[in-house]
Amino acid sequence: KMLNRRVTYKRRSSYRTRTNKFRTVKTPGGKLAVRYLKRGAKGVVCNELGYAKSIAGVPHLKPNGMHKLDKSKRSVSRAYGGSMSHKAVKERIVRAFLIEEVKLIKRMVSQKEKSKSSKKNKGKKAASKKK
Repeated sequence: KMLNRRVTYKRRSSYRTRTNKFRTVKTPGGKLAVRYLKRGAKGVVCNELGYAKSIAGVPHLKPNGMHKLDKSKRSVSRAYGGSMSHKAVKERIVRAFLIEEVKLIKRMVSQKEKSKSSKKNKGKKAASKKK
């Protein structure tokens, strides 16, 4: 004999919506009961534009759940820990380093040009004094 597997909703909404999900559970008395499921949180997402992925090491909890966590468990222990992904931080560091390198190279080139022009001017001045 097949058991009756049908159960009825216990709350107001009688439609199979995204928030009205449930799991059927067998009680110790042998009856089937409805156990409502909570929707999972999306988790903290990287705020850098190119990386719309959740941050590794930070739990996927709703704001109330995050508030209850220890401060150390809400973020990752590095620069921009709880707000940016590791890839975005790495890219920022590399970009900053390259920008500084370009500045140094430009400074060196301008110094070489100045030294060349000053040598030429000194040579012209010396030649004009001899005449």
